[in-house]
Amino acid sequence: MSVPKWFEDAKLGIFIHFGIYAVGDVSESWSFYHNRISYEDYMNQIKYFTCDKSDAKRWAELIKKSGARYSVLTTKHHDGVALFDTKYSDNSTIKNSPYKNDIVKEYVEAIRDEGVRVGLYYSLIDWSHKDYASVYEGYRVPDDLSMVNKYTSPTDGKQDKEAWYRFMEFNKNQMGEILGNYGKIDLLWFDGDWERSEEQWGLPELKDYLKSFNSDIVINSRLKSYGDYKTPEQGIPITRPEGAWEFCTTINDSWGYRPSDNHYKSLGQIIRMFCDCIHMGGNMLLDIGPKPDGSIDKRQEDILIGLGEWIEVHKEAIFGTDEGIMHRYFLGGSTVSKDRKTLYLFVYDKPEENICLKGLSSKIKKITLLHSGKELTYDIHGGVPWFNIPGITWIKLNEKDCYKYVTVVKIELEDELDMYGGSGTVVTHN
Repeated sequence: MSVPKWFEDAKLGIFIHFGIYAVGDVSESWSFYHNRISYEDYMNQIKYFTCDKSDAKRWAELIKKSGARYSVLTTKHHDGVALFDTKYSDNSTIKNSPYKNDIVKEYVEAIRDEGVRVGLYYSLIDWSHKDYASVYEGYRVPDDLSMVNKYTSPTDGKQDKEAWYRFMEFNKNQMGEILGNYGKIDLLWFDGDWERSEEQWGLPELKDYLKSFNSDIVINSRLKSYGDYKTPEQGIPITRPEGAWEFCTTINDSWGYRPSDNHYKSLGQIIRMFCDCIHMGGNMLLDIGPKPDGSIDKRQEDILIGLGEWIEVHKEAIFGTDEGIMHRYFLGGSTVSKDRKTLYLFVYDKPEENICLKGLSSKIKKITLLHSGKELTYDIHGGVPWFNIPGITWIKLNEKDCYKYVTVVKIELEDELDMYGGSGTVVTHN
């Protein structure tokens, strides 16, 4: 898997889950799938999806202020409700909600005007389409049909491959609409691939079709084995995923807007999560959920603005950098400049005296605070020079010099970064 340079350097994206599920304080699609609301009541929400305060330009300005380099909007979730002008289905907000504008078109134009890369989410699943629940994953009939959900597959054990082929053609046509009607799309974010096999999704031919619209399009990992990068969700990786990756997470506990969900992450927590992601060479895709009128909850706005303010102050340590050193060297996050002559340390907690950096073999030229430029003093204790074993670098830093949330310490080196990773030695001739 490979991705273009812009994606590797993006660091931050904003996910937007927008749909009729914002009306009734229910989870997107899964609420009717799990019988927490009837399908009829769920779909009836579309009548109250007014978008009367919707302002894609304001969304885009907010996303730009957050420091994000790309954004991803849900064009259609598992419920099958399209937020775009589709000629292949009557199940769309344009045809059935009070808002008759093309939401995807408004979003794409506004995001593009702000210089942010355009991403679109598309659910491979469509639990509302009459031909979707026609087969089983891999065409394998399960032993226990009582466990089959009626929205996913037949409940009687009888498969209809012709219906499935019709659905595949429908899906391909809608993908063609979102990729062909709005100019160049930079990223396509799939969901729902787990319900069918690669053969059933028409892979690899489907990916070739998608890339015919833009040969450089980035496709996430939810296209079976044909995605370009990994997308761990909600649980931040402890071990760095291999290759390009992106951590997608909510700003509270919900993907779409739910007025009852007040369990918000703090700005400080989100900044630290972001630092953890870039420390491990990944991006963070932070989700917001607009209200059914199209406005964004002030708490979500404040977090995006606050994140952007922190990023602006520390952008040198974020953009144009590579993943950092391991935690065994420094108990915090870090990044390294492209020329490997500058190490940036992310100090998460307020030190009382020093911060400790172990294993640094490179000679230090200068240490400063990135937010203020103040030069910091340091001591190096220990080490066995004749065995090329460095001592411990103690950088003098206390709380009064720290920046809010996360402080970044800039270490300029004489030569390229060199870290010692050995287990020491017995000194026999000092």
